[in-house]
Formats: sequence, structure tokens, C-alpha cells
Amino acid sequence: MTAGLAWLAASAGALSLLTPCVFPMVPITVAYFTEHSAPTRRLAVRHALLFGVGIIATFTAVGLALAGLVGATAVMQIAASPWVNLALAAIFIAFAVNLFGLYEVALPSAWVVRADAAARRRSDRGRAIDVAAAALMGLTFTLTSFTCTAPFVGTVLVAAAQGSWRMPILGMLVYSTIFALPFCVLAAVPSWLTRLPRAGRWLESVKVVMGLLEVAAAMKFLANADLVWHWGIFTRSVVLVAWILVALAAAVYLVRPAPRATAGPTVRRLPGRLVAAACPLAAAVWLTSGLQGHGLGELESFLPPAASEVTAPAALAWRVNDYDGALVQARRQGKRLFIDFTGYTCTNCRWMEANMFTRPDVRAALGRYVLARLFTDGEGAIYDRQQALQQARFNTVALPLYAVVDADGRTVASLPGLTRDPAVFVAFLRRGLGSAPR
Repeated sequence: MTAGLAWLAASAGALSLLTPCVFPMVPITVAYFTEHSAPTRRLAVRHALLFGVGIIATFTAVGLALAGLVGATAVMQIAASPWVNLALAAIFIAFAVNLFGLYEVALPSAWVVRADAAARRRSDRGRAIDVAAAALMGLTFTLTSFTCTAPFVGTVLVAAAQGSWRMPILGMLVYSTIFALPFCVLAAVPSWLTRLPRAGRWLESVKVVMGLLEVAAAMKFLANADLVWHWGIFTRSVVLVAWILVALAAAVYLVRPAPRATAGPTVRRLPGRLVAAACPLAAAVWLTSGLQGHGLGELESFLPPAASEVTAPAALAWRVNDYDGALVQARRQGKRLFIDFTGYTCTNCRWMEANMFTRPDVRAALGRYVLARLFTDGEGAIYDRQQALQQARFNTVALPLYAVVDADGRTVASLPGLTRDPAVFVAFLRRGLGSAPR
């Protein structure tokens, strides 16, 4: 493996941890391993390592299978597939219903009896069931975070495509190892936390609130399918209202009085319940401000764009899915062309649109260009052509990608991925205006 590919794979793995689809998996990981804690420290570490192996093996196997069978661009296509997003929404809803206690996922009783007997004898058979569960949790984690991690996976696969067959394997191993490492630690920590006494009723509250959060997460995947299929149902306002209702439901649940049957020293008094309910209540108030047009910062990554943002965000005039027409306009006006390679389901693209493109200095610089917005994750020939253009010209399928070309289509400058530093983005835009084409 070349040093450049190793650095790219490691950097992509680290950056994936910052994406909006991955952060929500942190409390889910902690909740799972808290509920399924191992009896000994050594076994807890073993389960955590196997959880990491599940993540690494899934990323490597899925990425290589897609690259080998249908090419690296398939990674992006599958992550943006409405059917995949609907399936992920169904998974989150199923997990939520389970946490609400409406049904339990359990092994057949005969298996449980045998496993218990084996565990008492400290045989490998009893531990094997827990081992399999830890590995499967790693698999589930990988699939649910795939929408955000797919661009990074695609970039690593494209970068490795010109090497030997070993290069994609090594690239994906480095990527997924860096990605999995923090979650291995998180998986081990709950085994120590569960040694604290008097778990009490608070654990049941955590499960219900976690279930409500998973309902909220399901809305993101439903909105992804909506954007690709252009239903117009799960709009920004609809998703926000759903999240507000989830936050209010969490606040009401947390402030409710304890059932008399559970009264005792582990039951929180009214002041404690009010403190616990304050956070979701504050979240509901904050989300309500988003309905009134206020930006929600980092949370914008989760939300569908406002109706106007898909075609003409703010006062910027974008030519959408019309590269040739944008080149003609740039030639006629004597300007350079700024290309926004984006996606309907791209969370980092939404962040840039809501938090970077709305800045006065960025808008002023963009106003000096002809602007083209090219979606690459829709269904149809035009989206395939635009993704092929991105890969052929810039050797990546990662989103977002920003590029400046002259009126003849020659590349002047490019900036891959999300940047949170306005100075970096403004410098790129100014460089595009002043550099000679290459």
C-alpha cells in the first residue's frame, strides 16, 4: 500500500466519525452494551473487539463486493437507493418498538436453557452466542451508518482502483479500523458502568427515550427516499414537526410520576424528573424556531432542504442538472463556472448549503460565477452521466465536491468534501477566479 492511499484511508475513516449519520450511533452503542454487559472484564473486552471486527469485516466485504461486481460508484448508488433508505427506516422503527417493550427479541427457550447451562460450566458454547451478538451489532451499526460513510468508502475504492487487487483490501482495512476503534472503546466502557449499584427505574427511562430517538432517526431515511422519488411528503417542515413531537413525548414521559408499584429509593422525585425533562423540552423549543426560518446549525445536515434550496437556494441562481447549458452561459457572460456536485441524500451537502453558502462573504464570491448544481444520486440516465463526469474528471465519487472550470470546461480548481472553515472555502472561490486553467 502506498503511503498516500494509507493516509487517505485513515483520514477518511476519521472524518467519517464526524458525519451526521454516525454520531447518533454513539448512544445506541452504549445502550446496547449496557443492556448486554459481559460478566467479566476480559469477556467485555473480547465482545468490544468482536464488535469492531464486525464493523471492519462488513465495510471491507461490502465495499469490495460492490467494487468487484459493479464498480466503486455502486457504493454511492446503493447508499442513495430509496429502497435501502426505506429498509433502514424500517430497522430503526423495529428497534424503537423493541425498546418500547411491545415485543422482545429472544432466542428460543431451549437455546437459552442450553446457553445458561453452558455459561455456568464456562464453556465456549455459552460465550459463542454473546460473541455472535456482538459481531452482528457491528454489522447493524455499519449498515445504519452507510448513508454517510459511503462517500468516504467510494473515495478509498476509487483511489485504490488503479492498483493491484490487494490495494482495495488494504485500503478498506485501514479505513474501517480507524472508523471502528472509538466504538470498540465505547462498547467496553458500559461493562464497567454496569458495575455501579442500584440501576433502578432510570434504565427503563433510558430505553424508552432511546426508542423515541430511533423514531426520529427513521424520519431521516424516509426523507432520503422522498427526495430521490420526489414525493414531496417528508419535507423539511414535516420532519421538523415529527422531531418536535418526539421531543415533547420524551419530556412528558420523563416528567410523569412513577407508578406506585415501583415507588422506592430508586424512583426520582419531582425536581429530578423536571431536570430530566428540561433537555427534550428545550430541544422542542429550539426545533420550533427552525419552522420559523431560523437555521439549526449542525442539525441542518439531517434535514431535507427547504423547497427553494433544491432549485435556487437564497438569492443564488443555480442551473440544476444542466452542465452543458451552464457552460454555454459561462461562455456567453465571460465568467467561470462553479460546479456543486451534490446529492439528494447527501448530509454533508445539506450542511454546506445551510451553513456555508448562506454566509455573506461566500455568497458574494459565488455571485461572480455561473453556478451549476449537479445531483449524482438520483434515479435516471442524467444522474449516471453526472456521476460519471465527476469520477472521470476528478477521480472521486465523494459528495460534496466543488469545482471551478473555465468556459471551455477545463478544470481551474477543485475542493473535495465538507469544510467547516469559511476562510478555506472563500480562498478556494477566489483562487478559482484568479488561477490559470489547467
